[in-house]
Amino acid sequence: MSKADADILAQVRSAFGNAPPSRLGVAVSGGGDSIALLHVLTRCFAPGSVELFAVTVDHGLRPEAADEARRVRALCDDLMVPHTTLHWTTWDGVGNLQERAREARYRLISDWARTLDIAAFAVGHTADDQAETMLMRLARSSGVDGLAAMPLNRTMFGITLIRPLLGVPRQDLRHYLTRNGIDWSEDPSNDDKAYERVRTREALRLLAPLGVTPTVLSDVARNMEQAREALDWYTFLAARDLAEVDGGNVVFDLRQFRALPSEIARRLLVRSVAWISGSLRGPRRAPVSLALESIRAGRAMTLGGCTVVRHNDRVWVCREYNAIQSERCATGTVWDRRWQLSGPDVPGLSVRALGQEGLCECRDWRATGRPLAALIASPALWHDDRLVAAPLAGRAEGWTAQLAAGEEEFFATLISH
Repeated sequence: MSKADADILAQVRSAFGNAPPSRLGVAVSGGGDSIALLHVLTRCFAPGSVELFAVTVDHGLRPEAADEARRVRALCDDLMVPHTTLHWTTWDGVGNLQERAREARYRLISDWARTLDIAAFAVGHTADDQAETMLMRLARSSGVDGLAAMPLNRTMFGITLIRPLLGVPRQDLRHYLTRNGIDWSEDPSNDDKAYERVRTREALRLLAPLGVTPTVLSDVARNMEQAREALDWYTFLAARDLAEVDGGNVVFDLRQFRALPSEIARRLLVRSVAWISGSLRGPRRAPVSLALESIRAGRAMTLGGCTVVRHNDRVWVCREYNAIQSERCATGTVWDRRWQLSGPDVPGLSVRALGQEGLCECRDWRATGRPLAALIASPALWHDDRLVAAPLAGRAEGWTAQLAAGEEEFFATLISH
């Protein structure tokens, strides 16, 4: 093994600390970065210590994608790594395609990992990706979170995402593949200047003579990451002091919330909305600032798929009814990616939001202490149009509603987002 290869293996191995997971997923698109990551991971752990599972997501957006997935499978067969191809079939043409595809990819991979009892998966983001992301966010006047760019680890839909190549330049990985005789695929969109990231990549080449290189920008991103970690830690301490999870809602003591430094209050609100809505990205700064003003003025406001309302001297961050009114699932499955309902074995029932009409049938809903906005968005059992049970609105009828990931998950996301 060459020294250059050994250095890359050591960097990747160090990303997992002293206790790497016994089962690790690897997201492999077929491009050079992810192919290199897969190959490195088969070599950097002690034999038999980590079981690898590879996954490829075919978004159905390029005709070449299916063939690329087949080539990934062939490589996985050679490396004796189990491989799965997942398909995204729900693109409706609405919104930003790249953002929607990215979120769908992580949702699909997280669901796949959960079914295989895989607690963590690795992706092939490099030092170049880190630098490009930071530069794009700099152009948007981003604060600490944006300039910190991508962390080494984060929680993604209940699964840990790991980026072990963040300190490795893309060119080093291409040299690694060439030295080891490994082919990879090139996505033609990587040369399409209609995409912001491609234009940013060109800008980085122009900045290189000034010393603004991917390695330097990655170092800056790591410095900002340390600042973000400090802010996250104080946000976590504040949440432990003034917040609780009640019926799937995040609830703040109003007096204590008002006394927080503005940045800590903002972060706590953003993380609460992201956790409840299941969004990869929290709401943008401008609407969050409006929401903070609304809280001080006692006005309700919708924010990122949630409703923020004051009730009994407390601030409630609840799921927004309009965001989930069409969500339906069978009993025994997870509703709104959050709720599991358990109760009598009655055929023909479905789970959907309680709504205003259902709440009218819950005479004791005020005794729950929860605001109307929270209860109409809570899960309920229905038989066609007949309300059977509303466990969180004082009409249990033998049913319970539990968060699939548990209430403590909220506090954990404050320091592992």
